[in-house]
Order: sequence, then C-alpha cells, then structure tokens
Amino acid sequence: MTVRTSLVLSAVLLALAPTVLAQGKNKPPAPTANKKLFCWEEKGQRVCSDALPADVVNAARDEISATSGLRTGGVARAMSEEERAQAAVAAQQKMIDDAASEMRRRTDAAMLMSYRSEDELRRVFNERTAIVDNNVRTARYNAVSLREGLVSLLQTAGDHELAGRPIPAEMSATIHQRHAELLRTRRLQQSFEAQRAQLDVEITDILQRYRNMKGITAEAAEEAATPPTAPARN
Repeated sequence: MTVRTSLVLSAVLLALAPTVLAQGKNKPPAPTANKKLFCWEEKGQRVCSDALPADVVNAARDEISATSGLRTGGVARAMSEEERAQAAVAAQQKMIDDAASEMRRRTDAAMLMSYRSEDELRRVFNERTAIVDNNVRTARYNAVSLREGLVSLLQTAGDHELAGRPIPAEMSATIHQRHAELLRTRRLQQSFEAQRAQLDVEITDILQRYRNMKGITAEAAEEAATPPTAPARN
C-alpha cells in the first residue's frame, strides 16, 4: 500500500513539474537592491538609462536608485588636460599664498608686540605714507606735464593741416610717443592712488590689532591721540 501511494505521488509530481517550471520562468526577477539609473544631458535633453554609454563616461551625470527613484549620487564632468593643469597650478598657488599669509600673520604679531607705544607704530606708518604720497604727487605732476606738452604738439599739427602743410614725420612720431607716455603715467598714477587708499585700510587694521594685543580700549586710544590742552596764560 505504501509503495502504491508513493508511485501515485511520483506520477502526480512528474505531471505537475512542467507547469511549475513554466511559472518559475515567467515570474519577473526580483529587483536588485543596488540597481542604478544614470541621467545626463545630451543635446539639451535629459537622458536616463540603466547602462552608461562609453561616449558619456566623462560627462556630468546623476545616479538614481532604481528601487526608490531617489538621487543617490552624482559625478561631475571630467576635466580636460588643460583644466587639470590649471587646477594643479591654482592648488599650488593657494598653498604658497596660505603659507605666505601665515608667515605675515606671525611676523606682524611679533612686530606689533615689539612697539612700546602706538606713537612708535604711527611713526612707521607716517614714513610709508609720505613715500606713497610723494609717488602720487609725482605721477600727477608728470601726467599734467605730458598732457600739456601733447596738447601743444596737437595744436601745432593742427596748424600745419589748416595751412595745407604736411605734418612732419618727426612731429607725428613725437605725438604718438607722448600719447603712449601719458597713458603709462596715468596708469601708474592710478596704481599709486590705489596703494594710498589701501594703505589707509591697512593702517586702520594694524592699529586695531595692536590695540587688541595690548588691551587698549578705543577710548584710551582716542585720549592718547588727543594733544594736551595748553594752559591759559594770565
């Protein structure tokens, strides 16, 4: 009896086997937890795919989870050889600038602490200010002088043209030379004036840092800068 039952069950299982296998083949595969979609811009259109074409490997793209539809990451556009070289130079320059800035900070701190009073510090600023002011005055004077000379030459050249006479080649060359010199002098003047304005900002900043290091209040600094009142004469 047991053998017969077993034979019957075996026959039933063999009969159902093709159906079970067919159902297993038609069943959709379970989504992979790490399945990703890639989205990028192509000819002004946003394109998404579960495979990344070879021609967009270096393009900027977003990575999206195929399970949740949420953005999980992204890749920036690959830099060109020239851009990588420029980035390396910029990074190196930043390291140099940072080191120089730190050195100036330490040097400034040591220098500021070496002054016994704010008056000593101001005397150093007065020397620097006098040099820059002199540069500004000289550049302004030279610019005015060159302009007046150029105007005189242009008037002479104009008189030649009005009289129907050709302008001498030497005069024409001098006019071009004076004009170029005037432009250079004006640029130099602007540079000196910018230095003078920056110097005022630098002086204010250094004085404030000196006062902070020395523990000098604004009221005490103002009082020290105010000259004493002379006693009244009878």
